[in-house]
Amino acid sequence: MGIKRKQAWLPVLLALSWAQAVDAAAELNHGFSEKTARQYSESREPCTRYDEHRQAFYGDLHVHTRYSLDASTQGTQTTPDQAYRFARGEKVGIQPWGENGDAMRSLQLSQPLDFAMVSDHAELIGEVKMCNTPDMDGYGSWQCLLYRHFPRGAFYLFNYMATMKASHLGMCGDDGALCRAASLAPWKEMQEAAEQHYDRSSDCRFTAFVGYEWTGMQPDSGGNLHRNIVFRNENVPYLPASFIDTPQAKKLWLSLGSECNDKEGSCDSLVIPHNSNLSAGYMFSGLADDGTAMTREYAELRNRYEPLAEIMQHKGASECFYEAGVTRDELCAFEQQPTDNIAVYDNPPKPTTGFLRSVLSEGMALEQSLGVNPYKYGIIASTDTHLGTPGAAEEHKFLGHGGAGVPARDEVPPGLPDKLEYNPGGLAVVWAAENSRDALFDAMRRKEVYGTSGPRIESRLFGGWNYSDNLCADPDLLAKAYATGVPMGSDLPPASAQAPKFVVFANRDAGVEGFPGSALQRIQIIKGWVDQAGDHHERVVDVAGDANNGASVDIHSCETRGSGFASLCTVWTDDTFNAQEQAYYYSRVVENPSCRWSQRICNAHAVDCGNPDSIGEGLEGCCAQEHRPVIQERAWSSPIWYRPAG
Repeated sequence: MGIKRKQAWLPVLLALSWAQAVDAAAELNHGFSEKTARQYSESREPCTRYDEHRQAFYGDLHVHTRYSLDASTQGTQTTPDQAYRFARGEKVGIQPWGENGDAMRSLQLSQPLDFAMVSDHAELIGEVKMCNTPDMDGYGSWQCLLYRHFPRGAFYLFNYMATMKASHLGMCGDDGALCRAASLAPWKEMQEAAEQHYDRSSDCRFTAFVGYEWTGMQPDSGGNLHRNIVFRNENVPYLPASFIDTPQAKKLWLSLGSECNDKEGSCDSLVIPHNSNLSAGYMFSGLADDGTAMTREYAELRNRYEPLAEIMQHKGASECFYEAGVTRDELCAFEQQPTDNIAVYDNPPKPTTGFLRSVLSEGMALEQSLGVNPYKYGIIASTDTHLGTPGAAEEHKFLGHGGAGVPARDEVPPGLPDKLEYNPGGLAVVWAAENSRDALFDAMRRKEVYGTSGPRIESRLFGGWNYSDNLCADPDLLAKAYATGVPMGSDLPPASAQAPKFVVFANRDAGVEGFPGSALQRIQIIKGWVDQAGDHHERVVDVAGDANNGASVDIHSCETRGSGFASLCTVWTDDTFNAQEQAYYYSRVVENPSCRWSQRICNAHAVDCGNPDSIGEGLEGCCAQEHRPVIQERAWSSPIWYRPAG
């Protein structure tokens, strides 16, 4: 595209909102160096550390502090400011608290994060503020007395009313105005904390996003419908849209459109659904929110506002369903929860619960009838910490996250600090030219992102039609991969060869002194496709490394054994490709076996399951049948999609 044509589009771009202009500019700049199109939606210095072939930045987009009802009723006092300080490497004290107010436990990351976002629940930040502020209306209400003196009861009552009934409590007034007014102060504090910690200098050491969580549940099943909202910059709505005010996903998207994305100015947002593994099938039901048939308009809205989905966090993994003796991909058992919802514990997961691998295929099937894929998701992970500790995903430091587990409010929990089935969560990784809000947000919008289960694995995936089979040995690998193909999160152009080729490579987590990262075992590519009859298929292929490398871990000492790989790279050709069938491809990088967090704590307490006297209080899970002492950490890329021409 020539310069004259680009100038002709300038009046059109000026007439659009920032979000629309960014999308249009991206189309206009296709094929140009990212450096020539370097622009910002807010005032800041350009980053000195800039790479047009992009860098991996590690962060956490799912973080709760003292203003989330569930966190505060479990004793969390961490402020948004402290959460960002923790993300940048500072130590933070966590509950329980001594008589003098000092924290009885503390936590610190082994390595700082590159970015983070506090995502407190929009629904009850006003109520939490009200019940903790003596001079506010409502402080003396029976609901606030319950909150202060029986916090666990308040947890259930407040959440039931807000997230299942979409209703304010009585102390909020007939129209909820008192609680909406009370929300202003914490919402402002979240914005100010993000602004304080966002490095606008050329050093670009840390990026803090403004955001929140929209928290709804399907009332009959307890199915989770939660979503995190990320804003591009400091220009955000007056108040966050809650489930009470927008009790359907479509109403949330429309609210974001009217209050942000479609308004004049630079306000821009995106939405990230999470914990579809606990959605009881309602997060991605194939229907509209009201249970009616999905329309093209609904699919377009979902496609526009929800570019990403969270594949891993504290409350389990959402990649794929596993059933012993039935599921062929045994790695799908990784951190699978024993239930398919949040509220009703005895409902086991099912293939239709909402696991993303099948959701991606369902999206392609819906595209055949609607012309739009509503489930075209890129992949990230995060922690969902309710301690205000973003990025605390290390197995050897896990102190619980409190999202729905046993609260540590009044005393240090004996034995295991969280429910056995929970885990430390994961990390979101973004491939961007620099560590600025705009660069990271643009990468999320184009889905050049991936998630890990905690380690800082570096993972890349490219797809194309004419990659050389020896590209891994080429010093210009990245330049050629971008120039003649597409990165994760993209669409393959129409077929120009017999079969597509994929360049996939990964580097192990380097770790820190005293805790080196684990070696890589293998890289897999997962292909899903929908044939012309509408049937769904999947294929899991080991493309690099060695699943039979003999690597293992001694569960009693947690010492690892056997060989592995520091890095892996290959060019893989899909020899089953059919140009008439829709398909997606994503990579899964798998580490050698290591000890799970629970096993490390069981070892530290010298638990011997053959000796009942060694099983102290709170350590019964060490010897439970469902205990998984060994894990294989991993990274999941965003998919690359293929759609037949026409």
